[in-house]
Amino acid sequence: MVIINRRQSVLRLEEKSKENHFEHSDYLKECELLDCQLFRHFEDKFLVHPSLSRQLVSFQANKNEASYRWYKFKEAFSASLVHHFLSHNEILSGKLLDPFAGSGTALFAASSVGLDADGIELLPIGQEIIEARNCSEKSFTKDDFFTLKRWYHEKPWNKSPGKILLPILRITEGAYPPETVEAIERYMKCWELENPSVQLILKFALLCVVESVSYTSKDGQYLRWDYRSGKGFGLRPFKKKHILNFDQAICMKLNEILVDLESDKAKMLWDNKKRKGSIILFKGSCLEKMSSLPGNNYDVIITSPPYCNRYDYTRTYALELALLGITEKEMIRLRQEMLSCTVENRSKDLLSINNNWKYPIEVANQQRLLQSIISYLEDQKNKGRLNNNGIPRMVKGYFYEMACVIYECSRVLKKDSLMFMVNDNVRYAGASISVDMILSDFAEKLGFEVENILVLPNGKGNSSQQMGTHGRAPLRKCVYVWRKV
Repeated sequence: MVIINRRQSVLRLEEKSKENHFEHSDYLKECELLDCQLFRHFEDKFLVHPSLSRQLVSFQANKNEASYRWYKFKEAFSASLVHHFLSHNEILSGKLLDPFAGSGTALFAASSVGLDADGIELLPIGQEIIEARNCSEKSFTKDDFFTLKRWYHEKPWNKSPGKILLPILRITEGAYPPETVEAIERYMKCWELENPSVQLILKFALLCVVESVSYTSKDGQYLRWDYRSGKGFGLRPFKKKHILNFDQAICMKLNEILVDLESDKAKMLWDNKKRKGSIILFKGSCLEKMSSLPGNNYDVIITSPPYCNRYDYTRTYALELALLGITEKEMIRLRQEMLSCTVENRSKDLLSINNNWKYPIEVANQQRLLQSIISYLEDQKNKGRLNNNGIPRMVKGYFYEMACVIYECSRVLKKDSLMFMVNDNVRYAGASISVDMILSDFAEKLGFEVENILVLPNGKGNSSQQMGTHGRAPLRKCVYVWRKV
């Protein structure tokens, strides 16, 4: 491991700024000064970790892992990362919590080595993935397996006389070729003949393929639409590389699931020889659910919250949410209940959620770098220099809500237990926001000791808008390692 040399990188950034005559407001200069001061506080905690790759801290390392590969939840970290943290720190028993469970990677990785695991997840697509996989591991029988195999070979939906109308939202209207809509509707009608466990897996398989059979492609903050959809976006129309027909896509997915269930490792599911830890999922907002968890109850937390990067998961996962029957009204509710990470998030009344959060809110109020960043962004908003006026509100909401989450994590962890958090730094209006240091500063005041801030060897890039206006400044992608004191 190598200690990161931030002083040199700061000097390079300052030289680059002068060279390109970037405008530095007094607020931005103050941000940079306070950022350097905070770095001096954490300097000996930063470690560039050669074995931490972007593949390991993202979904990429899961792409070839049995069961994890079924649904490509792009915001997930890898099971290998979870196993590394557990084995390296000799966490061999007890109970894990993931407050932002996503597709359940931390839950299933912990369960596979015998830990019990609790997760909290707001998005229905994440909940569905976790429930389907838990069913496949804990309650799927040999008879269920052979029923799934029959569906793969016989394609019974093609003989179904009836159909269930495909639910749509405004954002998903026209997302599929007409023949694909017909096939999906017959598939949904046909699964009604099966038992609940098989229905759950068949529905899950459909969720896994909706993007591949549609005109859309997930692209960060939104869905991109293929020009064949007739929506005609921009002067350079997007052409999707492959749009699979329904039978091809669903059979490929059913076969993938069958292969993984039939593997030597998965045969133990039916023989019940290998103990796996329990998995409990709490459905809802982390801010709402954390307060009800018992204190001093967990042996480890491994998580990755939404990043402060404007990604709106209700839009990128709109096809799946529509299929799950989420209404327009429910979409708006979900968007507001999410951690503030989009410009559409309104300010939350945190004390109305939990009156005990006065202290973490005060910790955020007293964080000088954060307050300087908020002042700078408000200044840029008032001067009309932001591409969205919701950015200052989003950034403020993100950090205040995360202060409350960190407070709750400290409360529910046992003394001397570890918390691991994967997160990215971000940049707005030329201000590089050190999420890692601000959150670690919160952690020190809310019951944690910062053991390390593990840094990926290669920084994250900037958006084209940021580089064009403010120049290039690599952003750290890190894993924070905090210990409950």
